[in-house]
Amino acid sequence: MKVSLMKKKMKNHLLKKCLMSMTIANIILNALVVPTLFAAGNDLMLKESINSTTTHIEKKVQIPSVDSLGLNVKAAILMEVSTGEILLNVNSDEARRPASMVKMMTEYIVADQIKQGEFAWDDVVVVNKNAAKSIGSRIYLDEGDTHTVKELYIAMSIGSANDATVALAEYVAGSEENFVKMMNEEAQRMGMQNTYFINSTGLDRADMPADYQPIEERETMMSARDAAILCRRIIQDMPEYKEFTTIQSYKFRTYDKDSIINSNWMLEANKNIASFKSYAYEGLDGMKTGRTTKAGNNFTGTAERNGLRFISVVMGTDSESARFRQTQKVLDYGFNNFEVKQVINANNKVTNWEAISLKKGKKTTVSTVIDKSVSFVVPKGTKDLDITFKVNMFSDDQRVAPIMKGTTIGTVTYTYDMEGMDTQERTVNLITAEEAEKGGWFRLLCRAVKLFFADFFYSVKNLF
Repeated sequence: MKVSLMKKKMKNHLLKKCLMSMTIANIILNALVVPTLFAAGNDLMLKESINSTTTHIEKKVQIPSVDSLGLNVKAAILMEVSTGEILLNVNSDEARRPASMVKMMTEYIVADQIKQGEFAWDDVVVVNKNAAKSIGSRIYLDEGDTHTVKELYIAMSIGSANDATVALAEYVAGSEENFVKMMNEEAQRMGMQNTYFINSTGLDRADMPADYQPIEERETMMSARDAAILCRRIIQDMPEYKEFTTIQSYKFRTYDKDSIINSNWMLEANKNIASFKSYAYEGLDGMKTGRTTKAGNNFTGTAERNGLRFISVVMGTDSESARFRQTQKVLDYGFNNFEVKQVINANNKVTNWEAISLKKGKKTTVSTVIDKSVSFVVPKGTKDLDITFKVNMFSDDQRVAPIMKGTTIGTVTYTYDMEGMDTQERTVNLITAEEAEKGGWFRLLCRAVKLFFADFFYSVKNLF
């Protein structure tokens, strides 16, 4: 009886000690482990809020419909240059004959080769047979003539001279055929999805010199969107284009009776010329006309006002003057109705993503910001915008200390949607706003022990 009572007392004593140990362990766990658990689970909580919305009351602004413009074109597009946003679209992805708008690509490649140091503006070009036999718009080059790259470039840019264009293509690549390969490769690099070149000029295949026609019976084709993409690349990569496209007239040879007149009637400087002043457009400084019987009359134009630049492309108008009148409608639609608004600054924090969890660091988190500002094209007069965003984090393996300040650890995609406009998206990088040092071995060991006990007690609790 005494033995049994003694065993019962010992059992109660052990039970009390066990309960006391568990209580002490829980106190230690709450004091030491829970903060770590919060830090370790921070990323999980942020992932649950990956779709966040910044909501404002948006002042409704009415945008005129494209139909109200009464455009008489086969295809047209309006692009804002800084964002690449498309604000007007009429059959813009339909591949059509671009005629001499093709020369924008020739201009781009020649200027790019000069920028790379492959040759210079004052290099002398010897005219070959293919160039001399070119028809259509030309400056009547003879085989064996010599002119500088710059002279031929001006004749191509403002006078759309086919013979000058071919001479430059052959000088750059050895043959027009080789140059066309460069053109098609560049088109692919630029993302021009509905474009194919057979020559450097835009002439129909049948109008090329017989000995220099391509074997395959295809024609040069380009969509209005692709023409705008190409024009944008010229503007962004080669701002010096205006040195050529704004030349109003040019005497190619000193003994020539007449000068080459710029085929672009809409140049702002033409406001002082009687025959062109009704077409002159404020801020317009480029880019390229095009006309053949099968293509109709085309024009890629660009104009800037108060820091806002648009690109207009019209294709298939029924006369030379019509292509400029239609362009005026398209550009007016842009300048009268839209503006670019910066909605988020670079180095801003992202709501709920001000910091992310970090492995093996001195600290368990590292602060983050976006690397670039975000702008949208919006209707004029818009006060506040409804902007949504979505965060896409890279794998955990890329969040291991040490990490340098400015390291990209994810992306943030901002979206602006308004009735009457296409959805706009801008993606920027989410970067670390500070350097994250690697933790010492003792710190990391203690952290690992805490996590171990956290997992252990969690498992024990789940048993009961």
